[in-house]
Amino acid sequence: MPTLDFKGKHIIHSYHLGVPFRDLRIDEKKSLPPKDQKGKKQKPSLDDNLIIHGDNLHALKALLPRYAGKIKCVYIDPPYNTGKEGWKYNDNVNSPTIKEWLSKTVELDDLQRHDKWLCMMWPRLSLLKELMSEDGVIFISIDSNEQFRLMAIMEEIFGTDNFISDFVVIRAEGGGLAKQVIKGHDYVIVYAKDISRVNPLKRKKDVRGKIVKKDGVEYWLEEDWLRKEFGKYGTCYYEQISEYKGIEKKNEIDKGIKDGLYRLIKKGKYHIVARFRKLEEDGSKFYSVLKHLSSKGVDDIRETGIEFDYPKPVSLIKELILGVTLGKNGQDTIILDSFAGSGTTAQAVLDLNKEDGGNRKFILVECEDYADKITAERVRRVIKGVPKAKDESLKNGLGGSFTYCTLGDEVSEENLLKGKSLPSYEALSKYVFYTATGNTLGKFKPNNNFYIAKVDGDTAFFVVYKPNKEFLASNDSALSLERKELIQKIMKQKKCSKAIVFASACFYSLKELSQEKITFCQLPFAIHKIVSR
Repeated sequence: MPTLDFKGKHIIHSYHLGVPFRDLRIDEKKSLPPKDQKGKKQKPSLDDNLIIHGDNLHALKALLPRYAGKIKCVYIDPPYNTGKEGWKYNDNVNSPTIKEWLSKTVELDDLQRHDKWLCMMWPRLSLLKELMSEDGVIFISIDSNEQFRLMAIMEEIFGTDNFISDFVVIRAEGGGLAKQVIKGHDYVIVYAKDISRVNPLKRKKDVRGKIVKKDGVEYWLEEDWLRKEFGKYGTCYYEQISEYKGIEKKNEIDKGIKDGLYRLIKKGKYHIVARFRKLEEDGSKFYSVLKHLSSKGVDDIRETGIEFDYPKPVSLIKELILGVTLGKNGQDTIILDSFAGSGTTAQAVLDLNKEDGGNRKFILVECEDYADKITAERVRRVIKGVPKAKDESLKNGLGGSFTYCTLGDEVSEENLLKGKSLPSYEALSKYVFYTATGNTLGKFKPNNNFYIAKVDGDTAFFVVYKPNKEFLASNDSALSLERKELIQKIMKQKKCSKAIVFASACFYSLKELSQEKITFCQLPFAIHKIVSR
């Protein structure tokens, strides 16, 4: 397979693996948590929708212990690298060549601007792939400045066979000034993590007919199916069925009406035969050209009372997300946008949930200082309602909630020993579980025995830790004889023959532990996938 070579590629090829894990710190004042049945605000939770302020490379790494393999849909709108956007390469890569790039605005006359952009994108795309579920899909907005280079590195990272499409998005019509050609389109590049696991992308069909409920399920009444099926122009009336070629047997229609497949709808002095169609089954494949004018994106955000340059239309993001989440099986999925900008993706998710009763969840990451005052503020307004909005749903509020986070210090042995910015028990447990097993840890209840979960049906997993400097300095945080005996007791209760124990120290013979099938790991490292050994 042909590959794209660029300056710095050999340095950043595996850079994402060495990016330190960081804790996600909840900012309660900037969060908008849900309310309980009595209308009282609940505490913000990392299980809610998330808006993260911080470098998106570090934020993606911080999400891995909790969300690896769980993101169904990724949408990103990275810098187009036109030389006019004022973006800077800031990844602190330990290379003299790349260090020269740090904190310098990428201008149009920068001869290395394409190399810088590729070095910025590569590790982020690599982490996004790790976060995606096996049936996950990624959409990337881009224009012709970097389209073919993006396609080239996507081929390497995601694989040629996982390419789905390169949509052309019509963003402007006529007008404009240009030296040669008036540019009126962008692209959306689409890849799957594993295309064999992905159903064809579907767009919502224009439902022409009444929506009704039958046995608790929503259907739409397709009124013109009979005409389409038998090639008759005009209306096919029930009373004239015997006259139509191919459907002489009227009793077949009568039986369908009796069985609840069809319903007669009065049209003038006659009736037409409407067919019940499940809404969740209604959808058609995407056409490769999408029309979503940029002016609509400007109107969308202005309706919330916020100004922002070049926002994407809500309708575009909704159509892309719906392509992956149409139907009940997709309505309980996670959508990630790590170049969040003005927060259009969050509004699209909330709008879709309002329309179809779905429970889609969004995770936004924004590194710029406007993460609170623009990104999060827009989401607050669309959730609560915008009184002056023309759209009735937006006026009344789309509902929902979110937790606002920042990035804490890196999870390191030095910080643990110093007692500096200690991560919570849950955060550290999810981190070490992921680094040891490669899997994410679901919900769990912390307990006095420090037992976390069973791995591969035969291994008990323990994290002996409290976010307390005094505890970490005490013998209680170590794997001692007393602790070992308690672990063996729990292993017996959980019917496990092996155990993995993360602790600050070990006061017991490692050789004897090995004979007893107990693996000791020093907090917080020992990050190899030891379960598969």
